[in-house]
Amino acid sequence: MKIHEYQGKELFRQAGVPVLEGQMVTTPDEAAAAYDKLGGKIAVVKAQIHAGGRGKGNVIDNPDQKGVVLVKSADEAKAAAAGLLGNKLVTIQTGPEGQTVNRVFVEAGCDIARELYLGIVLDRAASRPVLMASTEGGVEIETVAEETPELIFKEHFDPAVGLDAYQVRKLCKKLKIEGAAAKAAHKFMTAICRFFVDFDCSLAEINPLVITGDGEMIALDAKVTFDENALFRHKDLLELRDLSEEEESEVRAANAGLSYVKLEGNIACLVNGAGLAMSTMDIIKYHGGQPANFLDVGGGANAQQVTEAFRILLSDPNCKGVLVNIFGGIARCTTIASALIEAGKEVGFSVPLVVRLEGTEVEEGRKLLEESDIDVITATDLTDAAKKIVAAVA
Repeated sequence: MKIHEYQGKELFRQAGVPVLEGQMVTTPDEAAAAYDKLGGKIAVVKAQIHAGGRGKGNVIDNPDQKGVVLVKSADEAKAAAAGLLGNKLVTIQTGPEGQTVNRVFVEAGCDIARELYLGIVLDRAASRPVLMASTEGGVEIETVAEETPELIFKEHFDPAVGLDAYQVRKLCKKLKIEGAAAKAAHKFMTAICRFFVDFDCSLAEINPLVITGDGEMIALDAKVTFDENALFRHKDLLELRDLSEEEESEVRAANAGLSYVKLEGNIACLVNGAGLAMSTMDIIKYHGGQPANFLDVGGGANAQQVTEAFRILLSDPNCKGVLVNIFGGIARCTTIASALIEAGKEVGFSVPLVVRLEGTEVEEGRKLLEESDIDVITATDLTDAAKKIVAAVA
C-alpha cells in the first residue's frame, strides 16, 4: 500500500526522522494561507500523487507547470496550487496519461548544502533489509543504478538489531559526510531503518535527503510503501489509503478476495495460482497475444468470486477475449466449471471464451461445460489454449 509524501513525513516525524514543517491543502486559498503560516521567505508547493519524478513532471494542459514549485510569496503559492489542483501531472512513472492532482503539500524551505539519496528495500536474496545511499540525490535513482552503479552504497542490517554504528561510519566515509553531519547521519539512518522494520515497509525512499549548512540531515521527500500482507498489524495505516490513486478494478478485485493487476493487452486471463497465472501470461505473449491482466482467483474460488472476476474482466474496454486456465487441486474442476456456468448465466460472455481444465475431476468438469448453454472454446492443454485465444481475438 502506497501513501502520499505528506503522510509519510508525518510518520517520519513520529519515528524521530527529521522533516520540515508543512501542510497539506486542497485549494489555492489554503495554499496561500499555509505559506503565511509557515512564516519563511521561501516554500515549496508539491503535487501529491503516488508517483515519483514530480519535480521534472509537467501538467498535460500546461507544460510549463511543474509538479514541484519553489515559491516566495503567498500569491505565488496560490498560483502554483491553482496550476496543479484538478489537473493531470505526467511524470516518468505515471505514463503519458498522467495522474490527477487532488491535493498539494506546502512545505517550508531550508538551507541545502548537499543532496543525497537514501532508500531501504528488502533484499530477498540476502533475506534482510538493505539500506542504499548515494551521493546522486535529486535524480532518478534508476538512471544512477544503470549508468553508474558504483555510486550506490549498500548496507544490509538485521531487522531485530537495526543498523549498527560501524555501518553508519562506513556509509559516511563513502558519502564523504564529516563533522556535525556525521553525527546527524547516525541519528537519521538508525531511525529510518527502525521505521522500516516497525511499520513492515516494502519501500522507504528519500530523494533527496539533504544536509543543511548547519550539518542537519533532513528528509526532503518521503516515498513509503507498506507490505499489504502485514497490514493486519497496522490497522491504523488503512486510514492513510487513497483509493483515488489506485486502479478502480484492482480495488474492486481486492474487495472480492482476488489477486488482480490490470495490464494493457486485450486477452483477459482467469487462473488459479500465481505461478500458473504468470505462465499463462507468458505463453499468451509467446504466441503473439497481449495479456490484459494478471488474475489469480486462488485455490478456494467459489461461484460468487468467479462471477465477480468476469465482471471485472469484461468491464475493461480493451478486453477482446478471455482465457480461463484452471488446474484442479484444492479447487476441483467441477467446482470451477459450475462457477463458470453460473457466471455465464449472470454476466453473459460477449467475447470469445477459451477454457482449459486439468486436474481433479477434469472429465466431469469438461462434461459440465459441454452440456451447458454457454459458448465455450475448449482446449486440451495450455499451448492449445493460448493459440486458440490469440486466433479468436485476431
